[in-house]
Amino acid sequence: MKSRFEALRMNRRHCLGGIAAAAGFALGALPRAAAATTLEQVHKRGALLVAVYDDMPPFHVKGQGVDVDIAAALAGALGVKLSLLPFPADDSMNDDLRNMVWKGHYLGYGPADLLMHVPVERPLMMANPQVQIFAPYYRERVAIARNLARLPELESLQPLARLKTAVSGQSLAGWLMIGADQGAYREHLSTDWKDGTECARALQRGEVDAAAGLWSELETVLRGDARYAIEPLPMPRAPQDGWATGMAVKKDATDLARALQAAMDQLAGAGALKAIFARANLDWHTP
Repeated sequence: MKSRFEALRMNRRHCLGGIAAAAGFALGALPRAAAATTLEQVHKRGALLVAVYDDMPPFHVKGQGVDVDIAAALAGALGVKLSLLPFPADDSMNDDLRNMVWKGHYLGYGPADLLMHVPVERPLMMANPQVQIFAPYYRERVAIARNLARLPELESLQPLARLKTAVSGQSLAGWLMIGADQGAYREHLSTDWKDGTECARALQRGEVDAAAGLWSELETVLRGDARYAIEPLPMPRAPQDGWATGMAVKKDATDLARALQAAMDQLAGAGALKAIFARANLDWHTP
């Protein structure tokens, strides 16, 4: 059984293969970690090195997105510049934490001072004692958007048996929908899409009747368009409450983590986080 934070990586990014793996993780001799970055070192360097996932709309695409804006605001709160380190997701979240937070990649890049968009999940924390995962700033969930003229209501997936739905085949939403009700909707799924933003645009163009993906992917395209509704995917296997995403630093980077948590709290309290998400056409609430 895949965990939320691993199955989401089926579409190249985060969170259903790691909880099972994490729950069964046995601590042995741990590989040697890089030395923790202290707040003083960040100040002396004059820059905060932040790792962000490549091509993960609306959080990072070509140097722009929600995660980039949050990282820049955090760096500013520390009084330093932002140094961005985009990277491709590896096979698991454990790999990404090793490569980008506590050890570094064997190809020679990383680790960074901070990794954005890390699922705040206890099994993931237990499986990676070399890191601190903290400061949740967004709650993600699997969702479906629909054309209200074609689908005024959607209390289950059954109406989709006669309509066309766009969903990335290599995503958590795709994995769930392809297997739903013993494959009852498989023939009506359009799966050759990179991610949920592409599916949402196909819905806007009238090519499909519904689009499934992550809530953030659908909302960034469709929010404010009264022709469409976005709701959690109506099936028992979908995590209805979603999952929080936060940040990670090395385990011993205590003063840096404390400063970043304080900065994130300040951004949230001052309305800056809400404004950052609004620029991406996302509605933000405290995770």
